[in-house]
Amino acid sequence: MTGRGPTSGEQGVDRDDFELPGVPDGFQRLWTPHRLAYVRGEDTSVEQPPGCPFCTAPGRPDDESLIVHRGQHCFVVLNLFPYNPGHVLVCPYRHVADLEELTDEELWELNTLTRTAVRVIRDVAQPAAFNVGLNLGSAAGGSLSAHLHQHVVPRWTGDANFMPVIAHTKPLIQTLGSTREDIAAAWPED
Repeated sequence: MTGRGPTSGEQGVDRDDFELPGVPDGFQRLWTPHRLAYVRGEDTSVEQPPGCPFCTAPGRPDDESLIVHRGQHCFVVLNLFPYNPGHVLVCPYRHVADLEELTDEELWELNTLTRTAVRVIRDVAQPAAFNVGLNLGSAAGGSLSAHLHQHVVPRWTGDANFMPVIAHTKPLIQTLGSTREDIAAAWPED
């Protein structure tokens, strides 16, 4: 046996079948080669203008920037690389990195919009729970730590399955555009 699969005659499988790449072998595979560019930090699937994406997003149309709501001091935008469908970020318009840099008005609206995001996503998607929080600084996990943003991540029982752990792949059941439309349509009028 060569380590490449059963030899001719073993278990009724022809050895030649295992010498060809991509030949079915009983495993169901979800191929997501487009994720490799993101993992390597080379993602070009969505062209980003130069500069901070949270500063440039409000200057583009909502459907292009994935903004679901615009407030006076903060806005709500879908995460471009969501943990789950409906993962939104609540961002101040001002480019500030730390919670202590927010004005009282910005802080109030950041929290009010976070509360509204939880309510809207609960109505739209019926998650079992939420993760809500800030990553202040790169050591805390903030990949865009120069511009403060609060995560609102809907969670469902069993959504932390084997895929992210074993395959480093997160299956998402809805496109970003469709998710943005659903959340924006359900957002209450001011």
